[in-house]
Amino acid sequence: MTVLHHLDRNTLLRYASGDLDEAFAAIAAAHLALCEDCRRDLRAVEELGGHFLEHGDAADLSGDALSRIMARIDAAEASGGSIRPKRPPAPAAHQEVPLPLQRYIGSSLSEIPWKFVAPGVHRHRIRLEKPSGSSFYMLKIASGMAMPEHGHGGAEMTLILSGAYRDALGRFGPGDIADLDEHVEHQPRVEPGAPCICIVATEAPTRFKGLLSRLMQRVIGI
Repeated sequence: MTVLHHLDRNTLLRYASGDLDEAFAAIAAAHLALCEDCRRDLRAVEELGGHFLEHGDAADLSGDALSRIMARIDAAEASGGSIRPKRPPAPAAHQEVPLPLQRYIGSSLSEIPWKFVAPGVHRHRIRLEKPSGSSFYMLKIASGMAMPEHGHGGAEMTLILSGAYRDALGRFGPGDIADLDEHVEHQPRVEPGAPCICIVATEAPTRFKGLLSRLMQRVIGI
């Protein structure tokens, strides 16, 4: 599996510090199980955090904190330090459903109890273990189908489990994650040949463009 789209650096920092809510943390953990690059960066951030604790360094976690942390890691490597692990963790064994998601949806995509919500679109809502303001659900979108152009009312994280789609940001296939905020607008179109199955966490409802799309949103419920 070749992963092309990764967790945002600030998301990775929030995950390492335990600052993500349940839905977003579950999707981030699932991507980490599939992405060697993000696992390596997470290990680097955690090891640097241990370095701060051991030596009493203060860390400002605002703004571009992770970029500054990664720059310090690179500087340590250049000077012969050992903050970044020399070898990345071994890749996770291939599973249809990444282990961090199996407690929520089981181990097989074929057993998901899909609900028809519109032609070409099926949804499965996921129950969270703790009350949360976030929504957590799966979508199965038919081959060749384009979703209406839309933006986001807050953070949205989408992990592709099967199939693929394309939008202005590129191609998203299995293991890729779309880690988006309220500034991104896009129109995903599923590639021909197979439906796209993805798992989604959102802070706020999707903002569809156009009257027809907004009416459709009431039916789809996302």
